[in-house]
Amino acid sequence: MSDYPHRISVPTRWKDNDVYGHVNNAVHYSLMDTAINEWMITKAGFAPLDAPSIALCVESHCQYKAEVSFPDTILLGLRIGKLGTSSVRWEIGMYRASDDALIAEGHFVHVFVDRETRRPVPITGAMRAEMDKLVVTSG
Repeated sequence: MSDYPHRISVPTRWKDNDVYGHVNNAVHYSLMDTAINEWMITKAGFAPLDAPSIALCVESHCQYKAEVSFPDTILLGLRIGKLGTSSVRWEIGMYRASDDALIAEGHFVHVFVDRETRRPVPITGAMRAEMDKLVVTSG
């Protein structure tokens, strides 16, 4: 988790389990989306209902490492692997809180676009300043 500057904790819900007794793969994507949007709203001041630009997901990926089941709690770590002019690659690590086991790693690529025209726009202002704090360079 130390590789991720922003972290949130999310309890699993009974309905998250599938017939195989573990959290269904679709829940992982929902949790990644939640971690990203929680950060954009609470840390960068994003107003999803009336901001002039919005973030569209153009790519997503998840690699599953271990099972997790209700009533586990999932710790999500968030960082930025690449910050472009109008795009951002969010990287998310998901860990089981009870034993810190890595359960999944994923990424979302968002492109910021004008709300009306849907044309790419630069990431600027508070959003860009806050994103800069999450950028992690590998090396």
